[in-house]
Amino acid sequence: MSRDIYGELGVRKIINAAGTYTSVGGSRMSERTIEAMGEAARSHVVIKELQAKAHERLAELTRNESAFVTNGAACALHVTGAAAIARHYARPHASLTPDQIAKCEIIIHRAHRNPYDWSLRLLGAKLVEIGFPNTILPTIAEDLELAITENTAAIYYFFMPQGGWMPQGALSFEETLDVAKRRGLPVIVDAAAQLPPKENLWRLTGLGASACIFSGGKDLRGPQASGLVVGKRDFMDWLGKTAFPTYGVGRMFKLGREEIVGLLSAVEEYVAQAETTRNAWCEEQIKKLQEAFGGGVLSIERLFPNEAGQPMAAAVAKVGATNVSFVLKRLIEGDPAVYSAPWGNDGLLINPMTLRDDEFSVITARLKEIEKELPHR
Repeated sequence: MSRDIYGELGVRKIINAAGTYTSVGGSRMSERTIEAMGEAARSHVVIKELQAKAHERLAELTRNESAFVTNGAACALHVTGAAAIARHYARPHASLTPDQIAKCEIIIHRAHRNPYDWSLRLLGAKLVEIGFPNTILPTIAEDLELAITENTAAIYYFFMPQGGWMPQGALSFEETLDVAKRRGLPVIVDAAAQLPPKENLWRLTGLGASACIFSGGKDLRGPQASGLVVGKRDFMDWLGKTAFPTYGVGRMFKLGREEIVGLLSAVEEYVAQAETTRNAWCEEQIKKLQEAFGGGVLSIERLFPNEAGQPMAAAVAKVGATNVSFVLKRLIEGDPAVYSAPWGNDGLLINPMTLRDDEFSVITARLKEIEKELPHR
């Protein structure tokens, strides 16, 4: 009989209706991946040998020249930035002085500033901002050209299709790559939550990105404390010289054999899945929800793309602006607890990405109960 560790600790298990949020553990690993991690934990290996073999396989699976596993997407951004600085000086990052690092510049669109760019700020290099997080004065290629100096080590690009939470105002991805190519600069792409579609694993680097970062614990369904970097071999070689187990900044981000094997297993499953079948299942669940809540206080609207701009349908339960907090509270305090997130000013998310068939029926029943308590809108 399996151990109920959460029960022993007195921690509630929840139904995650919001999506692959880190605050509730991202996604769920498959049994195959859990077994692979357990098997990896039972034996010792030389980490560098495991990295070489696993990274080669990951590069093949994702149709890239090179790949690297880190212990999270934020870590990946930090060590990839450090690799860009090392590349700029053509010296190991650990040999650089604080003054040399501080002299380096990484260009970033103002529209791409977000809490995750702490990973770049902690490098000690200078972030050079261009453009505005709006469309009053559209960013043009010349803005990027003029920002490049002899101290520029890389260009950072936060990739999110229109429809996600990122504001407009950045130069297009293709135009950014074009300028970078002319000036011989690497482009580091943060696409942590930009799966699906799975083709992003190879499309963004195929367009010319030097390195592209994905979260291992979101839609890939790998270990939550894992990240995947894919990219061009000439740049990724610098990442390999900078990241774990190399001493220096890479050593701070220790990675276990379990995470390496677990992410490899998850990627194997991910690239083999049929996206059309999965998307059809999502649409079916949303349609059932809509049929269950017709004409009452609560209604269901289809959201596409979803809240992260991913091309997958989600649902928004429209409950009225004055009822959102009440419904969220009733859901999370119930049994079983259901976790959701507000959307807009009058709704809450029901995201199929992290749900099973049986959980949809529970959510429907819970919402039916709560609907009876709501006043008319």
